[in-house]
Amino acid sequence: MKYRKMGKLNISSSAFGLGCMRFNGAASGDSIIDEQKAISLIRKAIDGGVTYIDTAYVYLDKTSEIVLGKALRDGYREKVTIATKMPIHAVHDRASMEALLEEELKKLQTDHIDFYLMHGINRDGWEKFKAIGAPEFFDEMKKAGKIRYKCFSFHGPYEDFEYILKASDWDMVQIQYNFMDINNQAGTKGLELAGKMGIPVVIMEGLLGGRLANAPDNVQALYDAFPVRRSAVEWAFRWLCNHPEVSVVLSGCNEEQQIEDNLRIFDTVDSGIMPPEEIQLMDHVREAYLSRTKIGCTGCRYCMPCPNNVNIPGVFSIWNNASLYNQNPKHDWSFRNMVRDGNGADNCVGCGACEAACPQHLDIIESLKTAWQEINSFAE
Repeated sequence: MKYRKMGKLNISSSAFGLGCMRFNGAASGDSIIDEQKAISLIRKAIDGGVTYIDTAYVYLDKTSEIVLGKALRDGYREKVTIATKMPIHAVHDRASMEALLEEELKKLQTDHIDFYLMHGINRDGWEKFKAIGAPEFFDEMKKAGKIRYKCFSFHGPYEDFEYILKASDWDMVQIQYNFMDINNQAGTKGLELAGKMGIPVVIMEGLLGGRLANAPDNVQALYDAFPVRRSAVEWAFRWLCNHPEVSVVLSGCNEEQQIEDNLRIFDTVDSGIMPPEEIQLMDHVREAYLSRTKIGCTGCRYCMPCPNNVNIPGVFSIWNNASLYNQNPKHDWSFRNMVRDGNGADNCVGCGACEAACPQHLDIIESLKTAWQEINSFAE
């Protein structure tokens, strides 16, 4: 296992961090998590050299922290650092923050949390956390020894990321990043900014929720043609670890084989490891994925709101993702939510308001019909 220095912090961590959000359910259906299997996987990862374990209050219907706490008995707690998170929807004042932190400590069966994150914030989320005194609360809990590091995880545009990063004295930040997201959310600019500030960066969605683990044919052909054969997963993790600003790459594992594969991969990767021809390969891979784009919608939302409640950019995003990553939309939470909320393209009446507002002059009406037909055909 390779270990990496965590920015300005005087500690190192395993490059592979185990994520505890994707454990399989019990075969009986009685539980979100098959506890014994999850405990075995967690301990296998730690025995293999993993020192960073990531969970959150809300993961797996609030059971992830409980199972992790059980897994870290018998001396395993002393071998790792724990990262968990405070969701903004669960707190509204100091008393509720104190109660939630105590609940998490009890679930995790520990007297302190190493990396405590304000969970999944953008600028609005940060302003809400500030309004209830979360930054001051985190600082006080550091002094009290109940948390070691004040952190946040982020989903939003780069401008929000820069604003939040410079707004407080952060010890670590967690961002979504992979070779397809170089210009999405915090992106490469955000990664490099944090690096310049000495703030360690933990990576989530390194495989885009598994989408990058199974390459479509035109992408696989590029991997197959390269002189060195590696799996799509290894290429994705290798690309991430090539960045010196990256401290930890999170990976959720459901099977022992996935743990073993990750332990092998993260024993071979390091910053600066990729020669120019490998970097060029990943640029070509990105281009091959993007060539599968169905429609060039940028998500600017000038077409919104639709008078008939169609989530136009949402439909196009699902359509593009299904094509880019050969992803079945029925496994996409945004598609399920769209159907549940009645925001699908089946509500389109062809009024044309969206086309008049679109700065790219897209053929939205016909594209919505085609998109919805293909999405639902794929989902069957």
